[in-house]
Amino acid sequence: MAKIHLRVNGQAREVDADPEMPLLWLLRDSLGLTGTKFGCGIGACGACTVHLGGEAVRSCLVPAKSAAGKEVRTIEGLSPDGSHPVQRAWVEEDVPQCGYCQAGQIMSAAAFLARRPERGKPLTDGEIEAAMSGNLCRCGTYPRIRRAVRRAAELAGRKA
Repeated sequence: MAKIHLRVNGQAREVDADPEMPLLWLLRDSLGLTGTKFGCGIGACGACTVHLGGEAVRSCLVPAKSAAGKEVRTIEGLSPDGSHPVQRAWVEEDVPQCGYCQAGQIMSAAAFLARRPERGKPLTDGEIEAAMSGNLCRCGTYPRIRRAVRRAAELAGRKA
């Protein structure tokens, strides 16, 4: 066990944990942030996606020690009231069916839109699919996900 210092959703946190523990379990079990879901445990489904230093990562694959001293953003910290453009677009486009994968989908979409350099250029299906390819949806809501990513870009003032 070791003291791990990190920032989670803008707050400094100190957790006594095994440094090799996956960040997913530190977030869920030690900090009670259960919006980040466990899906496959091997980084293939994307349900556990969070932002680490602004990048979308699969928290089931990231050792807790790798988050030390860094900013971690979970679905709970994307916006306090659900007003983030991606969250708004997900509601407006009625994306979720079962909903299990949606936190990871939203976190991947938010990271993609935040880092997209060609903000004045329209989004292509291929660009969206490439950005979201690490997130699986068992319900098959991919057409709604694409629409929501485009809608989020519009809401954020970027070309969709």
